[in-house]
Amino acid sequence: MENTSYVALSRQGALRRQMDVVANNLANMSTHGFKGGSMMFVEHLVKSEEAGSPISPRLAYTRDIATMIDTAPGATETTGNPLDVAIQGEGYFALQTPDGESYTRNGRFQLDNTGQLVNQLGQAVLADGGAPVVFAPEDTEIVISSDGTISTNNGELGKLRVVNFENEQLLERISGAQFTSPEDNPAQAVENASILQGAVEGSNVQPIVEMSRMIEIHRTYDGVRDFMKREDERQKSMIRDLAATS
Repeated sequence: MENTSYVALSRQGALRRQMDVVANNLANMSTHGFKGGSMMFVEHLVKSEEAGSPISPRLAYTRDIATMIDTAPGATETTGNPLDVAIQGEGYFALQTPDGESYTRNGRFQLDNTGQLVNQLGQAVLADGGAPVVFAPEDTEIVISSDGTISTNNGELGKLRVVNFENEQLLERISGAQFTSPEDNPAQAVENASILQGAVEGSNVQPIVEMSRMIEIHRTYDGVRDFMKREDERQKSMIRDLAATS
């Protein structure tokens, strides 16, 4: 009888984690370059070990095995800011962090007080040689060409480092639109990156779809909870009946 509760608990735990993913999607529906997530579930079959059973029926437990990344691009938003850039097609910008390189599709960049090109967290945007992009005080007329080459009135400064990965599903999210990658999934330079200056990529989250998912998860969770209450009452009733006949 306990097996029924274990199955229900496994489903309830998976639903809670699924709700966390959907809530995170909704919280980042306005985050530039954000990639939505979704849970991948499997049915985990095990043998029942109930005492006295002449056979060992299989029980199906719900198990979530991964959070998948929706790699579809978000809508391109025109800003007119010369430091804003959007990747058209595959690729991620490379950023310098205290823990090494990280990667993002969020191209809303700015200059810090040293002239370094940084993201909104102050992390340096990297050029294709792996060094930060730095502007001199006299640099004006910033132009970022379609291949990522950065130039000013004083000439070329470098080229934005744009990379991709053999398996984007192995990327590990460290913040809303920012990822790292394990050593066995190294960053690889995108040969023919396409960059659009004066624009940023929006989130690819579809709010109506995510709200519908949240409602569905909530209803399913309530259904599992009600089932567990009924099962608990059934078991208590059986115990009372057994006690009354003993």
